Amino acid sequence: MNELPAQPGTRTVPIGNRFDRMEWAGAFGDLGTLIPFVAAYITVLTLDPFGVLFAFGASMVVCGLYYKTPFPVQPMKAIGAAAAVQAAQVVITPGAVYAAGLVTGIVWLALGLTGFSSRVAKVVPASVVAGIVLGLGFGFMLEGVKMIQTDWLVAGIGGIATLLLLGNRKFPAMFALLVFGAAVGVYRSPDLLAGLARSGVGVRTPEFALGSLSWNDLWIGAVLLALPQVPLTLGNALIAIKKENNELFPHVPVTEKKISISTGLMNLFSSSVGGVPMCHGAGGMAGHVAFGARTGGAVVILGVLLLVLAVFFSGSVELLFRLFPSAVLGVILFLAGAQLALGAGSIGETRAARMVVLATAAFCMWNVAVGFLVGVALHHLQGRGLLRL
Repeated sequence: MNELPAQPGTRTVPIGNRFDRMEWAGAFGDLGTLIPFVAAYITVLTLDPFGVLFAFGASMVVCGLYYKTPFPVQPMKAIGAAAAVQAAQVVITPGAVYAAGLVTGIVWLALGLTGFSSRVAKVVPASVVAGIVLGLGFGFMLEGVKMIQTDWLVAGIGGIATLLLLGNRKFPAMFALLVFGAAVGVYRSPDLLAGLARSGVGVRTPEFALGSLSWNDLWIGAVLLALPQVPLTLGNALIAIKKENNELFPHVPVTEKKISISTGLMNLFSSSVGGVPMCHGAGGMAGHVAFGARTGGAVVILGVLLLVLAVFFSGSVELLFRLFPSAVLGVILFLAGAQLALGAGSIGETRAARMVVLATAAFCMWNVAVGFLVGVALHHLQGRGLLRL
């Protein structure tokens, strides 16, 4: 297979998709984000596991085949968090989640087709982009540490073994971590295996989920869920992912327009089959790459596995997710965040420029939309000589 040079100091990367053991290992590098959000949608909001997994699986297969890099498909975090929190107030229904996906799809498809997403992204300063990527990386690491704190012993064993095996092509680190996590889960809760055995196999097919939407669902989905996510998606799932992809895989570049259209189409599809709002989060690519993925093959592999789970084992999904201790998922999330932060690039040549990057990063650890606005404001103050440090 023909190959092109990768980043300086790294091995070459192939043109086209690959499905070797490293792609298989890298396929699971985004589980630290995927499992907690999917579990929350299924358990807290009582969404049908079939629709959620089917939408993710189909979208991953298409994106892996189309982009040919480890281009991720992730849950939209702001929507997922808001939906889970407000569900306790009997505000968010499954229909509202589907409506949020529908509105999200329409918004990003329109922004992509009109080229407006590209025009907005071009006026964002490089220092703000670097701050967004750095902040997202630190945010992932912090969330990983919080999950690791639930069981320091398990996290320590899994983390040390993973670090020792990173880059090992004979026995990829992710395989060791997943096997270790599953073993711990079975040891601590042996009834999980019995539950999985009892659940059996059942064949499911997609159903149209938008036919029963009410005006109340549309209102809540649009105003409370979809629209607040737009600035976050712009920073994390458009600007940051473009920077990350084009630096790691310059032979397969992407544009804001392409990403925006992709985001729109997969959300229109997801909402129609009972899935959740999705995006191309930069942390997802970092997770895939950190554990060995270098092509879209990793995303295709994960997508196919999710499709199999959806079609044949959707009734067992909740039990399956419980196999993996939170601390193990925290290790995955921490390493994905480290990979992302390391790719942030230069943090500026002057103290004022570094302040823009670091302030943007700090606020992005809390809220990407706020970090984006703070970074742009500080950049303009620096440009006018009003920011002196």
